[in-house]
Amino acid sequence: MDALSSVASHPVWFACALALSTALWVRKKRRWAPGTCPVDLSGKTAIVTGANSGIGKYVALDLARRNAHTVLACRSLERGRAALEEIRRATGNPRVELRLLDTSSMASVRDFAQKFLEKNKRLDILVNNAGASGLPHTITVEGLELSFATNVLGPFLLTNLLLDALKASAPARIVNVSSSMHYWGSVDVRCLTGEERMKSSSQVYNSTKLMNVIFTTELHRRLRGTVSVNALHPGIVKTEIMRYYSWWARLLFNMCSFFLKTPKEGATSTIYCAVSQQVEGISGKYFDSDCSLAVPLPLAEDPAIGQKFWEAAERLTGLGGAGEKLGGNK
Repeated sequence: MDALSSVASHPVWFACALALSTALWVRKKRRWAPGTCPVDLSGKTAIVTGANSGIGKYVALDLARRNAHTVLACRSLERGRAALEEIRRATGNPRVELRLLDTSSMASVRDFAQKFLEKNKRLDILVNNAGASGLPHTITVEGLELSFATNVLGPFLLTNLLLDALKASAPARIVNVSSSMHYWGSVDVRCLTGEERMKSSSQVYNSTKLMNVIFTTELHRRLRGTVSVNALHPGIVKTEIMRYYSWWARLLFNMCSFFLKTPKEGATSTIYCAVSQQVEGISGKYFDSDCSLAVPLPLAEDPAIGQKFWEAAERLTGLGGAGEKLGGNK
């Protein structure tokens, strides 16, 4: 104990501790915060998928507070209604609405897009937030693997179907919520249909998040600056993302909850990409949880891989009919 006290009282140790504390304080002070951003979204329309809980709900709440016409795209009617009432009550914004969307179903995605476009010709912000992890290996009625359909193909199809509305609102933004777990992902388009099966649910999740970044960079190349699109890592956030894992995995996750971000904190980097003036004109990039530009896995920016992914996603989602490819651009 005396030896420990001696070390702790050493001036070098004290100086190092002080320097580290100061560095962490400065970093925290410099970190972007939604409350410091004055952007008003009156007259603009935003869609947030998976907005009934977690990160998505806080992103939608922020956009509604900025007076945006905010569409909550949710799979659950009951939970969506609860989020709708909460956001309307908290913001006083009457232009918050709920529309049902299940990104694992391409039919649901098409129905959502059609109904939205029937009433809206413009879309300023699209946040592809909905996603899941730990889902059992399942082939949907459309012949797609459930996790890859939910996290990758659904957002791919939705974005493409809404591109005309996004282009009409330029400068519009597309925000894809990925994860730092994409660094441990792999790319095999056969996994999209379950033809090739990955060894674990964690590997599946990591690979879907990698495909989110690949989609982002390839879409950026194809849009040629007409609409901006960026991907991000929200941080390690205490949400319901572990609900499909085993009880011991959930227990371990909950035991670490003290060190995790809250959903409100986890929404910060998504909101940053959606509204910050500092992101204006930036596209095809990947941001970390501190709202800083980061370098993604190199293969995520490989044009050949992006092209292969795009062709597979087009084929599997049925994209490519009249007026569908990149919002009508052949």
